[in-house]
This record gives sequence, structure tokens and C-alpha cells, in this order.
Amino acid sequence: MNKILKTSVVTIVILGSNFVAMEASAGSKEKCYGVVKAGENDCATKTSSCAGTSKTDGQADAFITLPAGLCEKLVGSSTTSS
Repeated sequence: MNKILKTSVVTIVILGSNFVAMEASAGSKEKCYGVVKAGENDCATKTSSCAGTSKTDGQADAFITLPAGLCEKLVGSSTTSS
């Protein structure tokens, strides 16, 4: 029984640390415009009312949320909507 308790505690600690790491990285995100495939945008655009409704690949006002700093490395991307 003692071995099961130790294993459970270790599992909880590992899962808890993964959750904390995920929460910390969640704050470092940015909107990246102009790189999304048609129908894969994260939110509404000037020409569509909800997520997943962008009409063309690379639509300038459609964005996806990416880790901060990644957008500037993508060809045709922008951190501002046009």
C-alpha cells in the first residue's frame, strides 16, 4: 500500500508541474495575421463573423494565435491586421 501512495504522490506532483508550465507559457502568445489556411482562423475577421470562416489562404485580416516571437519568423506574416 505504501508503494501505491508514493506512486500517486509522484504522479500528482508531475501533473501539477506540467500544468504550471502550461499556464506560464499560455501568457506569451500573439496574434499572427496573414498565414492561416482558409477556414482555420482563430476568431472573427472583417469579412467573417466567427472562427474557422476565413475565405482564402493567407487572408490578411485572419489570424491564428502563436507563441510570442514565432510570427515574425513566418513569410507573409504580420502581428497587425490590415
